[in-house]
Amino acid sequence: MKYDAQSFTLVENKEIAKGIFDWKVKNENLAKISLPGQFAHVSVPGKPLRRPISICDVQGDTLRLVFQVKGEGTEIMSRQTPGAEVDILAPLGNGFKIEKGKRYCFIGGGIGVPPMLYCAKQTENPLVITGFRNKDLVILQEDFKNAGAELYMTTDDGSAGIHGFVTDVLKEKINEADEICACGPLPMLRNVAKLAKNFNKPCYVSLEERMGCGVGACLVCACKVKRNQTEEYLHVCKDGPVFNSEEVVF
Repeated sequence: MKYDAQSFTLVENKEIAKGIFDWKVKNENLAKISLPGQFAHVSVPGKPLRRPISICDVQGDTLRLVFQVKGEGTEIMSRQTPGAEVDILAPLGNGFKIEKGKRYCFIGGGIGVPPMLYCAKQTENPLVITGFRNKDLVILQEDFKNAGAELYMTTDDGSAGIHGFVTDVLKEKINEADEICACGPLPMLRNVAKLAKNFNKPCYVSLEERMGCGVGACLVCACKVKRNQTEEYLHVCKDGPVFNSEEVVF
């Protein structure tokens, strides 16, 4: 079974930062086949379209989904109470391929931080760089420390951690990594990809796009890539969300 739409039980829902919520949803079939970098498509009561949420972590038969309230759909999700049954289509997309014996640098910006946690837990001594706009939006730092990460945190305004951007840290630490994996805002991904190319480091990025179906049928989440000197459009939900950064036309 590659993916399916099934009922999950909401076990926990808590606000971990301003407007950012941490869900734990239980399903004995789909959680255990979920891989780092994949996502879940969550049905929202009263809304026709599902909401794509990156998989933050997997703990046995439980998925952890961390999301930010950005509209009516995610606001409704934030008010769901434990015990609720939630229809979720999962696990979707092609995630990060984590190989043993490599040291990875996992980079997350804003709400792109959560999927890096499950990635980091697949390796020993991962290098993790997280970036946020300010101290009120900082999340998951203790989780990364508990995963054994060498952790660096930046904020745009200097209100917590290092004053600056994830790329400021990456410039100093890039030679300590064999491969880079990143998720976050497009400008951040563009700059991470540029640095990786300059230092001749393999780099994979997880892209975010608006989605309708989540399985490649509606063609909404198209992104431009370049393969064999030819530009073409692929779909973030089906062909991604993870792509080789050198193929992405930013």
